[in-house]
Amino acid sequence: MEESEDVPKDFIKLKCEKLSVDEVSELVVSPYCGAVSLFIGTTRNYFEGKKVIHLEYEAYTSMAETEIKKICRNVRQKWPSVKHIAVHHRLGVVPITEASVIIAVSSPHRAESLEAVMYCINTLKASVPIWKKEIYEDEYSWKENKECFWANSEK
Repeated sequence: MEESEDVPKDFIKLKCEKLSVDEVSELVVSPYCGAVSLFIGTTRNYFEGKKVIHLEYEAYTSMAETEIKKICRNVRQKWPSVKHIAVHHRLGVVPITEASVIIAVSSPHRAESLEAVMYCINTLKASVPIWKKEIYEDEYSWKENKECFWANSEK
């Protein structure tokens, strides 16, 4: 396979169904890359001493997809060797231990893919309109991302 046949691709998906680590990682595999780096964000069972039952995510889908595309473009500017990028985020109810977000990046060497994955999750949390509601045993709470630029600008 000529490298020109393996053109860089971005795989962005927001969906209500369970996310698959295997599916997301397979999307970014390339014979030209020796590294695939993954970030998997999962639902934990406790937050600040409260028992979490599950999470619920909502998104402004079209804007969220646009913002994730911008993140992918920025990754390619910062790390030109990055080959493929996959960002899958779950919407709706996410039970304890299941993935809310999976990000995968392939590159010829590990440093670029590791740095790009960290950049992707940090930027996603800061700029993409996806909202999380934590459901506890006897209450719920909408959680703002501490990194979110529009939440911080009002304080």
